[in-house]
Amino acid sequence: MSALVVVKVGGDVLLDEQQRLGLGRNIKDLVDDGCQVVVLHGGGPQVTALQERVGLKAHKIAGRRVTTKEDLVVVVQAICGEVNVGLVQALIGAGVKAFGCHGASGQLVRARKRAPVQVQGQEVDYGEVGDVAAVDAALLRGLLGLGVVPVIGTLGVDDGGRIFNINADTTAVQIARALGADVLLMVTAVGGVFRQLDDPSTRIATLTPAQGRALIDDGTIAGGMIPKVEEALSILNEGVGAVAIMGAQDAGSFRSALRGDGARGTRFSS
Repeated sequence: MSALVVVKVGGDVLLDEQQRLGLGRNIKDLVDDGCQVVVLHGGGPQVTALQERVGLKAHKIAGRRVTTKEDLVVVVQAICGEVNVGLVQALIGAGVKAFGCHGASGQLVRARKRAPVQVQGQEVDYGEVGDVAAVDAALLRGLLGLGVVPVIGTLGVDDGGRIFNINADTTAVQIARALGADVLLMVTAVGGVFRQLDDPSTRIATLTPAQGRALIDDGTIAGGMIPKVEEALSILNEGVGAVAIMGAQDAGSFRSALRGDGARGTRFSS
């Protein structure tokens, strides 16, 4: 099995030891199968916790974080420090040759400031938040060619060196698009899309764009799951073979997602 797989890891996954161990094993499975793997991570819970420790308050609109200049300092510390190092540690412990970096490294992710947008009838300025302008696919392929697994913290940088916070789901999608990935796996502690979060039997196995929009409109999909679903659906039919939201704990689940024969999460289809 040889494929290029982009794995987006939510910060919530790293809060649980079994999830961390499962993530390492599942990524090691892909590497052992000859896959090239790129890991992109956020760190929302860690950013929020650090904000609270320094007297700041997290502010989100439609599941996306508003970032002041003071908040950006915390974002950089949490994502590029605590989360990136912790994730690299977990992968190396599983036998994966992980290479920690972030989107500003070598201008890997070039960004521009997000313009104010209309959200629920109001104009919102997200502050020090960027949109992906370009991904240096050649740099990523160069790292992959060295036999390492890039582990990328979700920051971006413009030509003048200005750093931006970028939504990790957005960045993962753009990296998958730039590389023409065979599979994009969006790994969360929740492990899928559910009609009722506290009832595993309500997992939605497959989701089309129309169904996704309907579930957002009726409130079934809410909070931080909104950008995940929106971004996942946005790249169907754009050269990325498959997209799934799933958990990390189950042994062999990433292999199953790659084969399309029994992933326990939610798989997206056109």
